[in-house]
Amino acid sequence: MDITKEREIKVFDRGAWESRRDPLVIETTMQIVLNGVELVNIACSPQDTIQLAIGYLLSEGYVKSPADISFIDADDPCCIKIKSSASLDLSSNSIRINSCLGRGRMHEELVPLDAGGKSVSYASAHVLNIINELDASSQTFKQTGGVHSAGLADNQQLLFRFEDIGRHNAVDKVIGQAFLQQIDLSDKCLLLSGRIAAEILIKAARNGIPFILSRSAPTLKAVEKAEEIGLTVIGFARGQRFNLYCQGEGISFV
Repeated sequence: MDITKEREIKVFDRGAWESRRDPLVIETTMQIVLNGVELVNIACSPQDTIQLAIGYLLSEGYVKSPADISFIDADDPCCIKIKSSASLDLSSNSIRINSCLGRGRMHEELVPLDAGGKSVSYASAHVLNIINELDASSQTFKQTGGVHSAGLADNQQLLFRFEDIGRHNAVDKVIGQAFLQQIDLSDKCLLLSGRIAAEILIKAARNGIPFILSRSAPTLKAVEKAEEIGLTVIGFARGQRFNLYCQGEGISFV
């Protein structure tokens, strides 16, 4: 499904009007139905909705392992039906989530990240290379200015990336794809095109991602939470420089 659609617009430039075709990002609503319960409606872009649904369930703590999901029905990409074998309390009513708002279950206590004795080094040049690659590949943003990008990398390469009208959604798509591919996240880097908010950091922490890298700034709350749990945060990674705000034990730089 396309993520943009062209529309006829009028542009005022240097004292004159002109008509042109301009691509606009498509916004839709995706419903997640979990064990027959209409769990949530999310304003989102219409691509990669399976990844978004699974990433949302992981970020909210509804599922924790591939064994928790017994069935996925994605015949309608705007209504993802999932069956879980996990014991769940789904007594609350379905809720609507705007693409830029936080999640209802995000404020539970986080435990410190456990590197399990694992340590991984990222070359500083590689850090800049992967964030620049995320930026260079953000074609929809360059066309429309209307989406956020998120990706996953290791210390060798950018593994994959996603776009969405919502920052949270783009991150959930990354988490959902890693889940589907059964990727070990304990030494990976979450890349962002935008601000590192505390709720984005919580998503990473809940899924065991030890390192967040962004072209933009972190909030103070995000850095304070990162320090509490031992998560590495780098912001303003642009061109040939970046800011290291917090460094966890499992991640080092050379």
